[in-house]
Amino acid sequence: MQRRGLIAFLGGAAVSWPLIARAKQGARLPTVGFLASGTAASHGRYLTAFVQRLHELGWNEGQSVVIEVRWAEGRRERAAQIAAEFVRLKVNVMITAGTPTTLAARQATAVIPIVFVSANDPVGTGLVENLARPGGNVTGLSNETRDLAGKRLEFLRQLLPNLRRLGILVNIGNPAAALETHDVQTAAGTLGLEVVMLEIRSAEDIAAAFETTNARLEAVYVLGDLLTMSNRITINTWALRARLPTSYAFREDVEAGGLISYGPSSSDLYRRAADYVDKILHGAKPSDIPVEQPTKFDLVINLTTAKALGLEVPPSLLATADEVIE
Repeated sequence: MQRRGLIAFLGGAAVSWPLIARAKQGARLPTVGFLASGTAASHGRYLTAFVQRLHELGWNEGQSVVIEVRWAEGRRERAAQIAAEFVRLKVNVMITAGTPTTLAARQATAVIPIVFVSANDPVGTGLVENLARPGGNVTGLSNETRDLAGKRLEFLRQLLPNLRRLGILVNIGNPAAALETHDVQTAAGTLGLEVVMLEIRSAEDIAAAFETTNARLEAVYVLGDLLTMSNRITINTWALRARLPTSYAFREDVEAGGLISYGPSSSDLYRRAADYVDKILHGAKPSDIPVEQPTKFDLVINLTTAKALGLEVPPSLLATADEVIE
């Protein structure tokens, strides 16, 4: 079996695993297919968190488990190709991220267990029958993004008390986007905000979305998915050029120059995904393992970006933040 396997740096973490030649192994080791929605640069830390937790659970790369790692690079068609490759490799379980990537994996197999990480509304998008008993071959961890839309807008309003006109940057090719978009629009209406849709389908649409934006737009709420996460630097560059504050779901977007984020800890979700894999490799059926919700949330503010935009961050909001980037 050809191994592209684990990349050496794994997001910069100091982690190593003893590698034993396949020829010296007896029976075929259990194999995990890790389908990352982004790139090694954007998602390497999640791979590190996942493998570290597997190690804590007694699974060691090359000794008791094999981990095949592939990067979808923000492209749905590549995610589908990787999922098909994992089926050919006969992996024992797949790890996927987000709704589009998980849907691609489910279309590739109805047999191999799939553990999703950070999927948005898995019942509403049809990934599982219900949270308590998922049914089929898919289970995992929801990112609860829809329920957090109002909270994100409240934090953004604390930063921008005079906010009146909000842009929503959304990948309309994502089947989960309509669900969250509705929730953002509802929360915005409650706060008396006018909403302008900035619709994209590919990285090439990002510049046009900002270039055609009415000058009266005052902030942008970015819906997180594999397209926006893989192009977070491009989005933040255009937002800063237009002097528009940005609100995100994930800390990584703020580390890349966004203004503020509030949402589940992705690294924590990937660690918990390892527990799902452990259960499945010990014989549990994904149909019987309940979908779980996030338990760790992070509020992150980028003071450098705030200063570049000429914004004063209220001391009360700084005190609430889990992390302040300076």
